[in-house]
Amino acid sequence: MEKIQVILLLLVSQLAYGQRYEKVPFGDFEQWTVRYVTESKIIGGQEKVLYVIGPTDTIHSNDPYDYKNTIWATSNAFAKMMGVVKTSNNVTPDKGPTGTCAKLATQFANCKVAGLVNINVLAAGSISWGKMLEPISGVSDPFAVMDWGIPFTKRPNALVLDYKAIIPNTGKLVKGTTTRTIEFDGYDPAEILFVLQFRWEDEKGNVHAKRVGTAIGHIDQSSDGWVKDFRVPVIYGDARESSDFQPYMDLLSGDRALYAINSKGKKKPILEETWADPDCPVTHAILCICSGSSGAFIGAIGNVLWVDEIRLEY
Repeated sequence: MEKIQVILLLLVSQLAYGQRYEKVPFGDFEQWTVRYVTESKIIGGQEKVLYVIGPTDTIHSNDPYDYKNTIWATSNAFAKMMGVVKTSNNVTPDKGPTGTCAKLATQFANCKVAGLVNINVLAAGSISWGKMLEPISGVSDPFAVMDWGIPFTKRPNALVLDYKAIIPNTGKLVKGTTTRTIEFDGYDPAEILFVLQFRWEDEKGNVHAKRVGTAIGHIDQSSDGWVKDFRVPVIYGDARESSDFQPYMDLLSGDRALYAINSKGKKKPILEETWADPDCPVTHAILCICSGSSGAFIGAIGNVLWVDEIRLEY
């Protein structure tokens, strides 16, 4: 199978969808790479499975994954904290309406070694365009464990996908980051986030961005089976001027800032500082689909989102 080059981001699939849509590589979730990672002996030394959305393959290795053949990262974690190798897996292949889909679940990941590490982390299942920076070494800055987004220059009208959801809406959220958990009132819709940016670097290597296009939608209730052709339209320019604007569509800044590897190989926050003109060129796209939307280590236990057939409408 030919390697997927980053600059060849999207493959046209007229046979599958007609001329209106462009298929996202591996966005039908029919192919997965299965990684086998051996955890540290101090926590059992078992070989655990991590799933990657990418070419069909099987890998037995504790080396960081090489993302040269896929644009997809997931919240499945290969961590090494205080010398202890630990994995967690909340994105898995599952049976879809016509084949295989991706299942994203909000759940806990824990690691306890007396005198070394004791964490109990709540994580929403998510799939994103970019690269996970493995191995993960801590939980202090969760958005910094990824190189977010991919080079992208097109201007789609919408992101389209099929989904099925279980969103219990119990009115209770859980925050779990270290040795204890906190329960409080709230609700946690699943989120589809597709953002187009114009990025550049300054002379110090800082990464700046203008928001060119915004397509962010929430799924706030369980579905009755599969919802086909769910469409999230792209708003170009200042999304605040649209009647469809919601606060969660705002710029990714402050404690919502994401990270990227700059041209010097350094990890930097993406300084998404302002809204671009509607006709501004696009240089990068960020896509993240998540079983929750309340932020790092906060979520609703029981949220599950299945997604399939992701494509772009033109």
